[in-house]
Amino acid sequence: MLNIDAIHMREINMPLAHPFETSFGLTTGRRILLIELESEGLTAWGECVAGEHPYFSDETIDTAWLMVENELGPSLLDANVERGGSCPDIFRQVRGHRMAKAALENAVWDLEAQVEKVPLAELLGGIRAVIPCGVSIGIQPSPAQLMKKIATELAAGYQRIKLKCKPGWDTKIFEAVRNRWPDITLSCDANSAYRMKDLDHIASWDQFNLLMIEQPLWYDDFYFHSMLQKRLETAICLDESIRNRRDALAAIDMESCRIINIKVGRVGGFSEAIAVHNAAEERGIPVWCGGMLETGIGRSHNIALSSLPNFSLPGDVSASSRYWAQDIIEPSVTVSAKGEIVVPTEIGRGFEVQRDRIEALTVRRQTLHAKARVTA
Repeated sequence: MLNIDAIHMREINMPLAHPFETSFGLTTGRRILLIELESEGLTAWGECVAGEHPYFSDETIDTAWLMVENELGPSLLDANVERGGSCPDIFRQVRGHRMAKAALENAVWDLEAQVEKVPLAELLGGIRAVIPCGVSIGIQPSPAQLMKKIATELAAGYQRIKLKCKPGWDTKIFEAVRNRWPDITLSCDANSAYRMKDLDHIASWDQFNLLMIEQPLWYDDFYFHSMLQKRLETAICLDESIRNRRDALAAIDMESCRIINIKVGRVGGFSEAIAVHNAAEERGIPVWCGGMLETGIGRSHNIALSSLPNFSLPGDVSASSRYWAQDIIEPSVTVSAKGEIVVPTEIGRGFEVQRDRIEALTVRRQTLHAKARVTA
């Protein structure tokens, strides 16, 4: 039994090392909800990946805060928590709010790993000693700056380059990149920026030998992605559409995609992420781990998840320094010259939090305490 004594909620504000632009807009900093669990002398951490605005999903940091404070946190403190995998049942009465649920559940898995004295990756079922890494490159102020950015990331060893795209920043960009680097592993991510009128336009991207086209159409769609996939040689990868194992099965059966991006926050925590991974593996669909501009806490969770066997494509789990001038963990996440991250073998996450750094960044806090336990 995992006896959770307290849940500490913190909002930290962290400036990005470099602005990051997608079809949603430009991000220069993050408001981030961190969860710290206290349990019989141990501390475990989780991170909520919800953004400041409801653009990627219908959640925000503020809705997540309310859910953790008023619903999910009290439910967790009142429950008999046997393991991290207990959380979906504990939270079942609350519909949606998957990113808020994931922040708590992932911290519970971290706690369980510490209690069992095993690495988090091993507890999740991971088998990889290293994970292959790609990078996601946002929309740049000019094509010349994009080329410079790509050259920098390739020199750093990253195995896959993903370009954010939107109408007006797509075909000519792909053409320029392919002309300069004809053989690199290249993909694109539209974040739902296109519609059915764009099908011929998207189909023309087959000429660029892309690894995948990620979420080109509506964020909640399978049907029209299935229509588009039938017209494409290039694989569609679904991201926002996949909220759980059932969605993954529906998308696979409808032939809406040939690749799935698993974001642990988007699907509600490690339990559902593992279920999506397993469903895809059983049906021969490769998966990879997407990023949400996480701090090192969320990044350490992504590394552990990416060690599972079907994470066969380079994910967006890259070095801390790509996003933060100073991270909140030590050591920072680094990527080798081969474009790989070593999966920690230490107990738990494998990275220590920098409490002084977190305290300096904290702008809001709340603590939820467990009720006094009656012992026989």
